[in-house]
Amino acid sequence: MRTLELAGVHVPVIGQGTWRMGEDGSRRKAEIAALRQGIELGMTLIDSAEMYAEGGAEEVVGEAISDQRDKVFLVSKVYPHNASRKGIPQACERSLRRLGTEYIDLYLLHWRGQYPLQETVDAFEGLRDQGKIGRWGVSNFDVDDLQELASPACATNQVLYNLEERGIEYDLLPWQQQLQIPLMAYCPIGQGGQMLAHATLKTIATLHDATPAQVALAWILRQEGVIAIPKAVRPEHVRLNAQAAHLQLQPGDLEALDQAFRPPQRKQRLAMV
Repeated sequence: MRTLELAGVHVPVIGQGTWRMGEDGSRRKAEIAALRQGIELGMTLIDSAEMYAEGGAEEVVGEAISDQRDKVFLVSKVYPHNASRKGIPQACERSLRRLGTEYIDLYLLHWRGQYPLQETVDAFEGLRDQGKIGRWGVSNFDVDDLQELASPACATNQVLYNLEERGIEYDLLPWQQQLQIPLMAYCPIGQGGQMLAHATLKTIATLHDATPAQVALAWILRQEGVIAIPKAVRPEHVRLNAQAAHLQLQPGDLEALDQAFRPPQRKQRLAMV
């Protein structure tokens, strides 16, 4: 598995997302098994959030990593309404308890809220001093948000990025690449499967003896400094996601995808889900 440096640690370019995990108890065993399989395949970065199933996803992650915490780079996110000087330490303690760990490798502000950024940063730094988190970062921040934040301690920005949502390529992605701030791409294969049914994507997949989802992930990873965090529960999907790190798209493939999914020609509002 290819790696890149994030928060001072080399992590795989494909990690594991957990959005929608923990919502259905009947799927818990399958979700835990999927995460454990992903770790075995080298996808040792696991991303979660207190928002996901109101902590349920963190509980799933905690059970999956209970006997292998040292193998995992753990990411979680705090609600904006908890992002105050007092709220962040309390939220972090709840996440630590659900995750069954003493520290979170990377702790993110899920999106901007009511509290001043400096207050949130001060609370993050307090957690670092206590050893509760390794580094901190943000999610769903646009260029102006990051410029206002203006902190060299911010380790990453996690945003929506896939073939259908390319707006960040106009300014945010190159800006982060210039400053060497890694970008984490959530929903890298879209939602609901509609994008994966596109004829061009299917044609390119056939040429490479791959799946449309693998092509979509390889397309994300053509960019420097980008980590993709797809979510998968079925064993075959977990395996295919891991294998996508080795797929190299050709210039003709990229041109065809640009024709099918047009790159941005102007500034766009940051997309979120």
